[in-house]
Amino acid sequence: MREPHRIEASPGAITRVPGFRAAGVACGLKESAQPDLALVVCDRPATAAAMFTTNAFKAAPVLYDQALLARGGAGRDATSTIQAVVINAGNANACTGAQGLRDAEHMARLAEAALGLPARSVFVMSTGIIGQPMPMAKAAAGIEAAAKELSTAGGAQAARAIMTTDLVPKEASLRLDLGGVIISLAGMAKGSGMIHPSLASATAPHATMLAVLVTDAAISAPALDAALAGAVGASFNRITVDGDTSTNDTVVALASGKAGNPPLEPGTSAYASFAQALGEVCTSLAKQIARDGEGATRLVEILVQGAANDAEAELAAKAVATSPLVKTAIFGADPNWGRVLAAIGRSGARVDPGRVNLWLGPIQLVGAGEPLPFDPAAARAALQEAEVRLTGDLGLGLGQAMVWTCDLSYKYVEINAEYHT
Repeated sequence: MREPHRIEASPGAITRVPGFRAAGVACGLKESAQPDLALVVCDRPATAAAMFTTNAFKAAPVLYDQALLARGGAGRDATSTIQAVVINAGNANACTGAQGLRDAEHMARLAEAALGLPARSVFVMSTGIIGQPMPMAKAAAGIEAAAKELSTAGGAQAARAIMTTDLVPKEASLRLDLGGVIISLAGMAKGSGMIHPSLASATAPHATMLAVLVTDAAISAPALDAALAGAVGASFNRITVDGDTSTNDTVVALASGKAGNPPLEPGTSAYASFAQALGEVCTSLAKQIARDGEGATRLVEILVQGAANDAEAELAAKAVATSPLVKTAIFGADPNWGRVLAAIGRSGARVDPGRVNLWLGPIQLVGAGEPLPFDPAAARAALQEAEVRLTGDLGLGLGQAMVWTCDLSYKYVEINAEYHT
């Protein structure tokens, strides 16, 4: 693994990549009158790759985009050529039947007309209330307005326009040198509740995880697809807020090729550097989502190591991350470590209780399955930090996995009890 790149989280990340413009406008899809529709546009046709929710109740935009990319003829289910992305907040267009599919396609056609782009060149993403028809008159007005406001300074407003219960926008960017050619990568994401992404290639009440990633690198469609799959698997698929996988979860990546580098292909050092950088951008965005979980007061990082394999380490880590008992204990700064071991024990990962070790930050709580003496005040202080780290070692092998979540507070119940009304 190479040294990590320097991630920048300053506003407007998406338009820091040369050749991309964006806009965010308010068109009345949110009752709050806040910005609720965004456009991201590349100045040339871009290679695209995407990953989508595995929820059986896929939203209309997910179904539209999957079909759109499959028609691209790139030979992969989730790769094609795309030039723009239209994203709305306030209405998920999910569980809306045949009309929802027509509305998703209509949004794409409206964006293509407003931008002067050919048919089947616009990707559609939606987030918000499930089960309500899309107010197409409002969406149409928003698309028209956003098309007129596109600029190379519009990234920050676009990132705000895709938020639902998010308190802050999520943005990240970096630059890297590939053989003397400077490549830029950036992304924006939204997510705060209904966060437990289970994203794969194209093969409840609200909220969603959405992300748009852009780069000026030249890269083939299959190579971009492979890099995105690896990046998402170690980032967005490793976060959880409440254990609920959305109907709309989508990550799309656009690569314009404007940097002029030789096209990146797997097996080269340049590709490996690009794939690492893409993973770092995705990880930054994923952690920002977990940190901004609905009602969250702490970011929680859970590392499980010493598992029989990586898959079992992930099982164990996610069991801890989704445990309401663990999450409420962290909120209350209660070092009730038995809840962590109980979650690991029911996870399905192989466990030998006599080999398990557990740490809260630098404080070891359990050694070889036995409780160890520790300073309760120090443990409570560690649980009150903005970032809490739990480490479990199963003592069985080399498998390991990192998962990010947040605590579970009174505010989470309040937000979700009142969201629809």
